[in-house]
Amino acid sequence: MRRVEVDSIKPSIIDRFLSLFATVLPGEGVTALLLMLNVFTLLTAYYIIKPVREALILGEAGAVVKSYASAGQAVLFLLIVPLYGMLASRVSRVWLINGVTAFFISNLAIFFILGRLGVAVGIVFFLWVGLFNLMLVAQFWAFANDIYTQKKGERLFGVVGIGASIGAILGAWLAGLLFKPLGEYPMMLLSAGLLGVSMVLTNWIHHRERSAPVVRGASKTESAERPLGSGGGFQLIFKSRYLVMIAFLVLISNCVNTTGEYILGQTVADNASAATVGSPDQNVAQKGYIGEFYANFYFWVNLIGAGFQMFLVSRIMQHLGAGLALFFLPVIALGGYTVLALVPILSLIRVAKILENSVDYSVQNTARHALFLSTTREEKYKAKAAIDSFFWRMGDMISGALVFAGTQLALNTRAFAAVNVFLVLVWLGIALAIVRYVKTGPAARIAA
Repeated sequence: MRRVEVDSIKPSIIDRFLSLFATVLPGEGVTALLLMLNVFTLLTAYYIIKPVREALILGEAGAVVKSYASAGQAVLFLLIVPLYGMLASRVSRVWLINGVTAFFISNLAIFFILGRLGVAVGIVFFLWVGLFNLMLVAQFWAFANDIYTQKKGERLFGVVGIGASIGAILGAWLAGLLFKPLGEYPMMLLSAGLLGVSMVLTNWIHHRERSAPVVRGASKTESAERPLGSGGGFQLIFKSRYLVMIAFLVLISNCVNTTGEYILGQTVADNASAATVGSPDQNVAQKGYIGEFYANFYFWVNLIGAGFQMFLVSRIMQHLGAGLALFFLPVIALGGYTVLALVPILSLIRVAKILENSVDYSVQNTARHALFLSTTREEKYKAKAAIDSFFWRMGDMISGALVFAGTQLALNTRAFAAVNVFLVLVWLGIALAIVRYVKTGPAARIAA
């Protein structure tokens, strides 16, 4: 491939536009925009079928079965992750991504047909959506890690992540707009169509990067045509101290966030009950109070998160790096849960969780994906899939166990906040260990 100097390329309109959000060098804009559009379609597709999942599981099985199904997703990943690793060992990256995406598209068509035939698919579909969300998104970020070098990724991942933020907002809006007129099963076909668009974008990016001139400092693409090694995702994780730390970072951070959601939900429910005493139909009034609260809550989370993603994340990542960017969320969470352990007032919990979730969906999410920029190609695809699926769900399961034990012991929200303070301190310790490892360990040599 022909080697060119960055300085000899003039910035395009796309380069100049994306420079509003990050430092985009000449020639980098098109690939960054295509990656942004790709993750945008994935998140839009997910948020379109997310309410379909809730409607089917709650309508067919109920909330209790839903809680059991959530735990079952972690167990299911014990089977899925090795199968994904076996496939990755046999095909190139573009065939891997196309094959997995086509699998999920075909599943949506099957669910549509079964639903039309009157078959109850609620439980299976609930489990399937958990796979869809975590596997496809993890695979996308593995692809982005495979394309970019350490420095380019830390500069441009913030721009790419804008697509995820906007896709989540648009997908949720479209779901609310289309659910009643279309119904749950046609919504599946809409998501399938978006996944088809994602496949087109993936192939476009792959062929563009393979045939593009080699820009000084760009990543090599020759190995993209070769299958990965024979190691499994879990094997790769437990062979690497760095990957083990990332896995436990994901587990603990998700456990803290899920427990925080319980604290918020319980406080909202208590306030709704107190605020609607004496209402003609207290049950209806309580649902209205809770619905109005969460509509406002998610509006501000999405709005502030998108603002952070557009204007702060790339600059934080470029100047501090992915390692130091990991500290923003636990420091905010530590302050928030310390205050909640002392003063568990709904207005304070609301502000703390809005800020926590906004930073989680923007700074933390981008930094977590960028940690894999310094890993091998095999670790990018296989280990990342295992971490972003199994260990993520394990965080949910541990949080569920904590909530179950705490409710049996009649712990109040202040006690749960105190538990989260302890977990955040552990989280900070893991983040510090990752930063030290990146600076002095093998990851630093790979990045160099």
